[in-house]
Amino acid sequence: MEQLRQLGEVVGSINVLMAFEPELRINPRQCRLLADACAHALAAVTGEVRSSLRFDERGGAKCRAIEPPLRELHRAFRDAEAYLCHCLLDPRSFWARAAVAVARGTECVERHLHGILWCVAVAVEAVEAASEIAGSDPGEIARRRTVLAKKYDGDMVEPGMFQNAHGEVYLVSRELVSRMDMASKEDRWLLSQLLDEMKPSLTKSERRLADVLAAPRGKVHPASILLTGDYTVRRRLGVHHLKEVQWMGESFAVKHFIGDADAEVKLLASVAHPNVAHAAYCFRDEERKEHYVVMDQLMPKDLGSYFKEVSCPRRRVPFPLVVAVDVMLQIARGMEHLHANRIYHGELNPSNVLVKPRQPDGYVHVKVAGFERSGTTVTTGNGNSGEDNSTCIWYAPEVLEKEEEGGDHAARRTEKADVYSFGMICFELLTGKVPFEDNHLQGDKTSKNIRAGERPLFPFQAPKYLVALTKRCWHADPAQRPAFASVCRVLRYVKRFLVMNPDQQQGGQADASPAAAAPAQLTTSTSRRSC
Repeated sequence: MEQLRQLGEVVGSINVLMAFEPELRINPRQCRLLADACAHALAAVTGEVRSSLRFDERGGAKCRAIEPPLRELHRAFRDAEAYLCHCLLDPRSFWARAAVAVARGTECVERHLHGILWCVAVAVEAVEAASEIAGSDPGEIARRRTVLAKKYDGDMVEPGMFQNAHGEVYLVSRELVSRMDMASKEDRWLLSQLLDEMKPSLTKSERRLADVLAAPRGKVHPASILLTGDYTVRRRLGVHHLKEVQWMGESFAVKHFIGDADAEVKLLASVAHPNVAHAAYCFRDEERKEHYVVMDQLMPKDLGSYFKEVSCPRRRVPFPLVVAVDVMLQIARGMEHLHANRIYHGELNPSNVLVKPRQPDGYVHVKVAGFERSGTTVTTGNGNSGEDNSTCIWYAPEVLEKEEEGGDHAARRTEKADVYSFGMICFELLTGKVPFEDNHLQGDKTSKNIRAGERPLFPFQAPKYLVALTKRCWHADPAQRPAFASVCRVLRYVKRFLVMNPDQQQGGQADASPAAAAPAQLTTSTSRRSC
């Protein structure tokens, strides 16, 4: 198959990069882990194809169902290859350039390996589905079904037994899992050893920078380390007091705080996830009472502005369905991480979701931002603010009720209020319409209608299983809204379903089939278990 050949090409390119492994001074353990995971994934998929399909079946219509999952795996491999290229230092460049860029990242395991593991599971299942229906011999088809039934026997639900039986295929063997847990810790230790070896030959300013790299996450350093040298502000990003700066030859986003901002800085440094905008390094100017927070990654746009950029009269829905589900999943993963750390957003809306487009596949990388400002004064929908009253559309009815009664902003910062806001974002992702934009009511009247139970109306062609999930998220009763952990499980299932059934990505009546009903059933059952 052409897709398998392309996967082999990317793995071959990764092997060429890893031929220079002795030159890897930044994140060597994570790079080796990622390269091995790609090689194991290719071996697992090709092994399943070899054992499940005959050579003369490779071009059949049934086997073409394998192609979309393999394309997803190819995209994950290319992302891994880009990560490895970024970690390899140009001998002519200053070593700290790459160190600052990648040493603090959580991208390897939480993003790249997470994506590869998901793609492998979907690809293996697609091969199994094709093998079950391929061929014309009834006896052979029955034998294949028996083999698959034993593989997914009830005993395999137990994680330890599944790991022993199928860990190698699904990249969850004990050896790989152990390396996933330890790789980043080992790289931090190796970096500290590297810096200690280099210090005698470094200048004073370079030694100060080395101390920044070796320091624990969240430690605040003198601003002079950042502002001296080649630090240059290039432009304002227009969101969250962010500026794009050039520092040691790399582009970064820096958040600038004036005044007492210790709590906000501490909160930004307390989390680390590829779908959460968090601090990489923190600096403080004691005399001017200013903080400079170097963010983990430059994200140039927010979701609200990106909606306007990609939408047009001919294409109101901004994303293909599978991409929209992927964006929903990334937001949910970021919120799951925040809630796991007992951080509740309170202001989840498109302007607080940062995006970086990834060409040419149409996908975007997403980060949740703005959670550190949850204690500050922001727009409300009760008319007491001088700002845009339409912001009330993102708040849960119980939040609007509390603020109508004169309560403080703490009512916004709850787990279930965030889930409600997430449901409204899902509506805009799926329809391309701002919630209630067709409503002639504004301000207090909109807030009153939301509290009375009014919700946006989905168009007829919206996929029913995603409509069901969204309506569950914005349920009037907070206890009926699912936790983000459950939302992530459902969205992974939905994304898997869409990748394995490309014809269902158009939505509409096509999702009335029994296979398409499964995500809706899972939405209901999982949400009930989470309450």
